[in-house]
Amino acid sequence: MSAPHVFTLGIEEEFQIIDPETRELRSHIQQILGEGKVTLKEQIKPEMHQSVVELGTDVCENIHDAREQVIRLRSELAAMAGKGGLKIASAGTHPFSHWFDQHITEGERYATIVRDLQQVARANLIFGLHVHVGIPDRSTAIHVMNQTRYFLPHLYALSTNSPFWVGRNTGLKGYRLKVFERFPRTGTPDAFESLSEYEDFLKLLIKTGCVDNAKKIWWDIRLHPFFDTLEIRICDAQSRVDDTLALAAVIQAVVAKLHKLHWQNLNFRIYRRRLIDENRWRASRYGLDGRMIDFGREAEVETRSLIGELLDFISTEVDELGSDQEIAHIERIVREGTGADRQIAAWESAHNMHDVVDLLVHETYEKLTVPEPVDEALRA
Repeated sequence: MSAPHVFTLGIEEEFQIIDPETRELRSHIQQILGEGKVTLKEQIKPEMHQSVVELGTDVCENIHDAREQVIRLRSELAAMAGKGGLKIASAGTHPFSHWFDQHITEGERYATIVRDLQQVARANLIFGLHVHVGIPDRSTAIHVMNQTRYFLPHLYALSTNSPFWVGRNTGLKGYRLKVFERFPRTGTPDAFESLSEYEDFLKLLIKTGCVDNAKKIWWDIRLHPFFDTLEIRICDAQSRVDDTLALAAVIQAVVAKLHKLHWQNLNFRIYRRRLIDENRWRASRYGLDGRMIDFGREAEVETRSLIGELLDFISTEVDELGSDQEIAHIERIVREGTGADRQIAAWESAHNMHDVVDLLVHETYEKLTVPEPVDEALRA
């Protein structure tokens, strides 16, 4: 398809299944899947741990379609969990539940991963937000992927929502990435000269037994092996619907902007992975409160200032895509902080991890058609 085209969206969110009395994770995915596969079919999927459930939208023509689908899917999942006396929550990590206590989902796929990666796989109790943006021309998509890599730390700074790990304040705003880095084939990918170089790399990994299929490449951004999409995988799972949609809108606009520049032969500069990784660490450590490196100026710059420059960079595309409402919410995040900041504030008020889980549950139910159940245990 020739440019311009519709930059479709697909959004995948991973949720925590919560016991409202203990606030711990509950390995309950099989019970939810029983009903979920009937009503949601392929839009609901298990993950490796039975306390994790993934929801995925259908292909969305625009951000408004995406909003409707995200709210509907969350609402239906909340209703299904509620029938079992459970709740759902969304964040990059659970504040205190230990991976050791979680059951592994049955199935050859997960058995193979655990057999291959051992404790690295068992300890991977994390929750992400993945956003797909449609680009039918895969040769063009590779070039857009190379350029989008620069903005991955910006996106992570905006999405940090995992400051706690097994009951401890990690001191990082986004600890989820540190857990996931233990997996092979994660992090920032190298730039690829062409689609053929990318495909040759995938074939080499399969031929040499490194992977049995290309979906076991878990980079922060990847050209999806089966769909004509760029998949941005760096973001933590978001508690609030509005945060999820705002991040999806930024990602869509960045891809649209870089795609437009490519078609105008005005390519954005491609930075080396080692430089991007410096900003990636800063985003994980400090979220929006730190500084990142402006490589063009060779200087440290306030992260919030760089986010402002990013919003200016995509402003025309935001207008064209009709996502002004979502970008206005990004400006709210920049002013008020991310989910990590809210979690830390809840913890510091009473040093009670239950308060943090209560916050996550409350925010996850915001704007859903299923109200958050009033529960005396949760309010205690």
